Amino acid sequence: MLSWRLAQVSPGIDVLPTQPAASNDVTSLVNTLIVLLLVATVVALITRRLRIPYVVGLVLAGLTITKSLLPGSVGLNPEIILNLFLPILIFEAAINTDISRLRSTIKPIALIAGPGVMLAAIITATLLRWGLGLATITAAAIGVILTITDTVSVIAAFRTVPVPPRLATIVEGESLFNDGIALVLLGIITTIYLQGSFTAWEGVQQLVIAFVGGGTLGLGLGYLCVGLFQQLDDALSNILLTVAVSLGTFQIGQALGVSSAIAVVIAGLVIGELGFRQTSASTKVTLLNFWEYAGFGVNTFIFLLVGIEVDPSVLLQTIPAALFAIVAYQIGRILTTYPLLYLLRFVDRPLPLRWQHVLILGNIKGSLSMALALSLPPDLPGRSQVVALVFSTVLLSLVGQGLSLPFLVRRLRLSSPSLTRQRLEALQLNLIAAKAAQQELATLLQSGSLPKNLYEELFAAYQAQIAAADRDLRDFYNQRTLSDAAHLEDQSHLDGLRRRLYLAEKGAVNDALRKGLLSEETSQAYVRSLNEKLLSLKDD
Repeated sequence: MLSWRLAQVSPGIDVLPTQPAASNDVTSLVNTLIVLLLVATVVALITRRLRIPYVVGLVLAGLTITKSLLPGSVGLNPEIILNLFLPILIFEAAINTDISRLRSTIKPIALIAGPGVMLAAIITATLLRWGLGLATITAAAIGVILTITDTVSVIAAFRTVPVPPRLATIVEGESLFNDGIALVLLGIITTIYLQGSFTAWEGVQQLVIAFVGGGTLGLGLGYLCVGLFQQLDDALSNILLTVAVSLGTFQIGQALGVSSAIAVVIAGLVIGELGFRQTSASTKVTLLNFWEYAGFGVNTFIFLLVGIEVDPSVLLQTIPAALFAIVAYQIGRILTTYPLLYLLRFVDRPLPLRWQHVLILGNIKGSLSMALALSLPPDLPGRSQVVALVFSTVLLSLVGQGLSLPFLVRRLRLSSPSLTRQRLEALQLNLIAAKAAQQELATLLQSGSLPKNLYEELFAAYQAQIAAADRDLRDFYNQRTLSDAAHLEDQSHLDGLRRRLYLAEKGAVNDALRKGLLSEETSQAYVRSLNEKLLSLKDD
């Protein structure tokens, strides 16, 4: 029954690529963009008032808009999404990723984004082939497409419900790498279909080339950008440089046949960790604000177009097949995530079971799944059914899981900041802000933009603020309450500080070892002791 329903409704979705911009009327295109921006603004106001995720509101708003109501032609173009939007989203997430936390969570991320994606894709494809009667190659393609998680929706839920920082890092880190793995797997499936045969050894070779080559490319271009950052301290020039690196890395990766997504991830991590250290505080803020706006704008158009692209009548007819697909990919997620994270306890700190529930519940699909469906070969068996199924599945996932996730996370009670923690963060805020301002003053003085007498006056004012904040922090730690709840939260905060310090020590020792300043025997013994200390810390 599901297979019959799916086959009947496939012509209802327009899967033709958007016409080249050169053939469109520029005025109508601009008017269309203005209409979409106004719709997005209204959606932002309504979703804030109703306390629902912004991306869900965009999709629902898109469903109410038909293309005939827009001044010009608009649609989801897979080439634009993969070559323009995807690098922007990946790079924006990478430069905002905390390297110290990523290092401490790399093992669970590697398990979920590596073997987890592959196994989940196999299980999902098997269930889809059995339940919907799809061809093997078609079911395999859908299985890979539906293993990609839309982190935008998950992080949006996290902003309304407090969660432990380490859990948020795992979710963000998984999304950084599972997109690259899914793209490589889909490329292998496409190669198998076009060539008609493909050996396991060829698959392994392609995976190794994609990831090793992508990582090397990302490191090279990332460090090149860091070197240029040392020569430039102009915010606008640095913005142009980062845009060129993000988009250029992706294109070079495609030309070389390596994983473009992994290359952009690595380049973004290097620039965010090392490149921003070479810039002044004001330039760094400008860069981060630009990329935050770029990511927000891209997501706004993608999710609005997702709703516009789907015909509501087609959505209603494909609900049974889409619901089965959701069950299939959730079963694949469950059968891989829980066992893999159980094995994690033998090599790293185990993740709490409630955290694992969030990783299952947050398995929401998004725009990249739709773009990959549109990019499949035109003569793939049942391609129109694939597009119909993926579009409907993504829409139901965004609305159903996106709306329920904040409620479910809240019920799990993952984190409940106390007044003590809020007071501590307020004191830290004053100290961090004042010290950043002093650093910017020093930059202005060295560049000749500030006279010395004014510098000294402003520096002294901020120094007084630092001294007051430092005194308040000292008093806070000396007089903190000794109740059980406060003690546990205080201990968690201190463990978080210790983790950052231990990771900093570990990085310095490894760097000295590479430079030949320390012997391997001495440094490895110290690194082992640091690893033991890290494993003894509780999750924060």
